[in-house]
Amino acid sequence: MPVVMIALAGVVGVALGMLGGGGSILMVPLLTYVGGLEPKQAIATSLLVVGATSAIGAIGHARAGRLRWRCGLAFGLAGMAGAYGGGLLAGFVPRSVLLVGFAILMCAAGVAMLRDRIDRSHNGRAPANRLVVLGLAVGVMTGLVGAGGGFLLVPALVLLGGLQMPVAVGTSLLVIAMQSLAGLAGHLVSTPIDWRLAGLVAAVAVIGGVVGGQLTAVVEPAVLRKGFGWFVLAVASVILAQEAGPIVGASAAVMCVLGIVMSVGCRRFEICPWRRLMAGPA
Repeated sequence: MPVVMIALAGVVGVALGMLGGGGSILMVPLLTYVGGLEPKQAIATSLLVVGATSAIGAIGHARAGRLRWRCGLAFGLAGMAGAYGGGLLAGFVPRSVLLVGFAILMCAAGVAMLRDRIDRSHNGRAPANRLVVLGLAVGVMTGLVGAGGGFLLVPALVLLGGLQMPVAVGTSLLVIAMQSLAGLAGHLVSTPIDWRLAGLVAAVAVIGGVVGGQLTAVVEPAVLRKGFGWFVLAVASVILAQEAGPIVGASAAVMCVLGIVMSVGCRRFEICPWRRLMAGPA
């Protein structure tokens, strides 16, 4: 099982480095169900692994010019404050309700990423107050559910911040690193960590993150954006299956599969109802 866990950690690192999200929401179940850690230990270890992987990945993206420091720092500082407030609010709302709401929000973000209607009016230079508001909103949701910052951050940077997908990935890694390391500091007060296991998993995940960062430069931004959209919808289906029941989750998964089939099929046929739904104005 440790070998399987370490191998899967590399896959999580690739996803994080390539998509700018998916680290915590994939790493926590991996450490819990495959690694056999207690939930609190898994969350703390995940924060360490994801924080280290995101920090190293952000450095690589910055060297390649795929990171907006102003945007990332504004998002990160506001997100840290929002995550703290979201953590306080989480005690008053049932976790199942939070996760179902989070999955629905992910579905909306995934569909928006698949559409071609993207706000490019700011070209990555959105007003500071807009960045702060978006950062607070993403931070609150991250604090409420304990994961998922990247899944909401990347769409926010692309759809509302006007960033190209590769730049949004690099910028999101900076924000995720800030939020993860801040969260880790709070968990270390009461939660012990197996530093040997965490270091090994983090090392493999960092290598995967570097590979994922290289793939970001190779894949076309439009393809990467739509791939991220499908990835978000798939993860939302899993969350709905766990929290709302297998029927709801299976229905969402079937819709995702049908959507992928229609998306691929529309590339070869002139008549395509899917294109009218998902494409923006000419």
